[in-house]
Amino acid sequence: MDFSGRSGEMVVFASVAEEGSLSAAARALGLTPSAVSRIIARTEQRLGTRLLLRTTRAITFTAEGEAYLRGARRILADMAEVEEAIADQGVPKGRLRVSAALGHGRLAIVPLVTAFSARYPNITVDLTLGDEVVDILGGQADVAVRFGHLPDSPLTARRIGDTGQVVVASPAYLQRHGTPQQPEDLLQHNCLRFNFRRAEPNWPFIRDDQAFSLKVCGNIECSSGEALAQFARVGAGIARIGEFSVAEDLQRGDLVPLLEAFNPGDREPIHAVFVGGSAMPARVRLFVDFLLENHRM
Repeated sequence: MDFSGRSGEMVVFASVAEEGSLSAAARALGLTPSAVSRIIARTEQRLGTRLLLRTTRAITFTAEGEAYLRGARRILADMAEVEEAIADQGVPKGRLRVSAALGHGRLAIVPLVTAFSARYPNITVDLTLGDEVVDILGGQADVAVRFGHLPDSPLTARRIGDTGQVVVASPAYLQRHGTPQQPEDLLQHNCLRFNFRRAEPNWPFIRDDQAFSLKVCGNIECSSGEALAQFARVGAGIARIGEFSVAEDLQRGDLVPLLEAFNPGDREPIHAVFVGGSAMPARVRLFVDFLLENHRM
């Protein structure tokens, strides 16, 4: 590959970020470390700013370097998409990186990915399940499925569904500690809570058409709704989580719904989030459209 042009410079810079060092990037690209260093220096000179800070132990990126890396990854991905589309006469192909929450991903996204892959066998779906928020602009994923209200960002979001919330506990826990009859009874119980930043510290309820909330307490916090459901299932306490996480448990009787008369009926939106615009790869557009058509929640 010719690394003399701007696209070549982007390839080298992105490789340094991916590999973690100049020498590792050189090996991956078939270059010498000095050649990689010269290309980085040439890029910095042309842009008039430092992109990398190099020490004997590590490489770190300046703010300008982070911005250049995000843009380079997006441009290189767009170039690859254009070339693939032309080479394959418009047949959708390539790698599609999807991020989804663990519980929702297992129950809802995995079956959809299976059906999507059967329809588009030339697209390789790289699915990551976890509750951390990935950096889409930074190139960590092409599509992320996210819950809750989204902050303002340059990303595009399409609403694919929503889910209600339910308060649950296991029969064994209720036998040991009693069943709460009023929301205020929760103050005497061990309540299992989410620990991520967007989680509300209070649990909402409604009584006589008046909404109110309670600050509950407990000795277990977790980032995963599926894990909270498991804690509740084994009798660790009372949880308030998405209906989809516990639908099977409620049907089997492993968990019992509580305080349903006081459920405010709030719904949490579910969005597919991605980089939109005219340069959006065809595989991303196809997957988002597939979610809109087939996601049932």
